[in-house]
Amino acid sequence: MMAVTVLAIAVQRNLFSVVVLAGIYSFLMATVLVALDAVDVAMTEASVGAGISTVLLLGALYLCGGEEAKPLARPWLPLAVAAVITGALVYGTLGLPAFSDPSAPIHVHVVPRYLNEALRETGVQNVVTAVLASYRGYDTLGETIVVFTAGAGVIALLRRLRRRGNGEPR
Repeated sequence: MMAVTVLAIAVQRNLFSVVVLAGIYSFLMATVLVALDAVDVAMTEASVGAGISTVLLLGALYLCGGEEAKPLARPWLPLAVAAVITGALVYGTLGLPAFSDPSAPIHVHVVPRYLNEALRETGVQNVVTAVLASYRGYDTLGETIVVFTAGAGVIALLRRLRRRGNGEPR
């Protein structure tokens, strides 16, 4: 479904449709993240990707118009750069352990340390809270900053006053 959504986004000329499809893609991605047991990242994706970003982009469309201009030339160079980056990312995934492999380094080294040492190292009894608030504290802070910045952007966009010709607010 995600691939179909991406293809639909690629062929659209109506920017409203693109924004709606991008919101759908974010919801689908959040669903995948929940299935991968990354609920904190899924909540961030749903709130920022599908929620705040969609509202912000719809507000920008209101101010700018809803049709994409036709390109002046064929975009072969950006397409080639995207293909090279995609190839590099796919090549990078070939060295990863299989999904849910019990002998993967994270299950052999990291997980036992979190389970055995979290209480002593952080003083927090709940292991999930210890990981999110202490071990991954900067990551959680970064997610919080992203959500705050997106919210501030939406508020700034919605509070923008259109000026009349004489400079007075409407």
